[in-house]
Amino acid sequence: MKTRVLLLCLLSAAVVAGSPWLGRSLEGDTGRFILENLRIPRVLMAVLVGGTLSLVGACYQTIFANPLAAPSTVGTTAGATLGALVAVVAAPALGISLGNGLPMIAALAFVGALLVSLAIAAIAARGKARVNDILLAGIAISLAAAAISTGLQFSADQVQLYAAIQWTLGHLPQVGYRGVVMLLPFVAICWVVLLSQTRALQTLLGGEERAHSQGVNVPWLRSLVLGVGALGVGACVAWCGPIAFIGLIVPHMVRMGVGASRRVMLPMSVVLGAGFLAACDTLARLIVVGRELPVGVVTSAIGAPLLVWLVVRQRTGQ
Repeated sequence: MKTRVLLLCLLSAAVVAGSPWLGRSLEGDTGRFILENLRIPRVLMAVLVGGTLSLVGACYQTIFANPLAAPSTVGTTAGATLGALVAVVAAPALGISLGNGLPMIAALAFVGALLVSLAIAAIAARGKARVNDILLAGIAISLAAAAISTGLQFSADQVQLYAAIQWTLGHLPQVGYRGVVMLLPFVAICWVVLLSQTRALQTLLGGEERAHSQGVNVPWLRSLVLGVGALGVGACVAWCGPIAFIGLIVPHMVRMGVGASRRVMLPMSVVLGAGFLAACDTLARLIVVGRELPVGVVTSAIGAPLLVWLVVRQRTGQ
């Protein structure tokens, strides 16, 4: 297993290090400017966002004991998306200036993710709530938030609608080092808190009764993971929009590669998630000459068939 861990780390590091150099020529002062001020910050953003979404997804799959649990299925992503769309679409209609747009979008995305997570945490804290009930509540909230988001888009003018649609496809914006620095504190809190719960999450794999017998407060653990996950996902969605399948697929890939031990799986989800999103963003830049696809389109195109393959592989026991 140590060899596999090392190989995955080296592969992810190679992808992250090589991504800025792929693409159009970087010769001259213009090429140096593109490399240093556009591509490198963008790859750093991919590292932060990919690592966060993957880690949160792995933690959600643990606390709900369900391999389909992820920020998108629990409702966290939908809540963050709805909050951000309120800023993009509704605020200008109400005469509220967004400035450069990012502070209010980030704030409302976090509020949306937090409200959904608090609702799910309240359900999880009830002793009689089953895991399937919690997941169904998350799916229901996601559908409701998606319906409201669609209504907001229909009420927008053409400029706002274009901005909203482009944003909801998921992309890594050219925010420079300033954007990376602004996102970093939220991501750091998310990583530190969730990784500090590795032992409790490992104990939870043996079932809630065993976890209780070993001193783990399961309702509190679920509430903590959901709350901190909302912080990380809300911040990522505010900057990049909803990027699909990262939090669902990467933990499965890590589990296949290095096993289900949370002591290894959680940090490796960060590592592989960072490399996976950096690779997808590079494909988004290169796949269409002269144009750039939203990275959310690429992650969906790769993630959907990969998820089907993983499900079939698990069913057949191969």
